[in-house]
Order: sequence, then C-alpha cells, then structure tokens
Amino acid sequence: MSIKEMIAEHPQVGADYNEALAEAVRHAMYCAAICNSCADACSAEKGDMSACIRTCMDCADICTATYRVATRRTGGNVAVIEAQLRACITACEQCIEECSKHDNDHCRRCAQMCRECADDCLKALNGMMQAA
Repeated sequence: MSIKEMIAEHPQVGADYNEALAEAVRHAMYCAAICNSCADACSAEKGDMSACIRTCMDCADICTATYRVATRRTGGNVAVIEAQLRACITACEQCIEECSKHDNDHCRRCAQMCRECADDCLKALNGMMQAA
C-alpha cells in the first residue's frame, strides 16, 4: 500500500496532487518511527541522554502531526499544512543537531532520516507557496 496512491485517489485531490507534499508525508511517517526508536535506544545508553530523548520524542510527535494534517485533503487547509511543515522542519533540524552530538548508530540514522524529512518538508512548502 502506498500513501502517495492513497492521497492521489482522494476525491478532492484529482489534478491538485502534490508529489512533493506526498513525499514529505511519507518521510514524516518514517521519521516519526525512527525518532521514536532512537529515543528508546537512547534510554538504554549509558550516561545522560535526556536531551536527546526529549528532542527525539518532540520530533516524533511533530512528524506524526505533520503527516496526519497533510494527508487530510478535504477542504484543503493550506495555512495549517504550511505551518505544520515549518514546525516539522524546525523539529527535524533540532533533532539533527542533538543526535549529531552522539557517536552511536541509532543517532546517526535518526539524524539522516531527519535531514531527509526536513528537506522534503521544505520542498513541499516551497511548492505550496509557488502554487499560491
């Protein structure tokens, strides 16, 4: 099952399908899961990982809210989608910064996923602003 196909098949999307937004949704879903997993892995690390855990959990929640809001296409609340994309970019950037401080595989993977998510959210945001 593809989230992109699900969005494209929405009765109110039709020719208004936004590939960049669909990709941002997909990456936000993955990013939420990876940030959640990274926070859990950080809790098993030695030393104080509380800042990383908090940052990852915040990012996971914001990514979840982003993909949920952006997949609701009935009525198209563009202002809220744009605001959520901005929030997701900010959360991902903060998570990249925090995870980059740690020398472990799960934080490296989390930072990479956050980079991809932030990049895709920025592409979607720019595309929406150009279409307006």
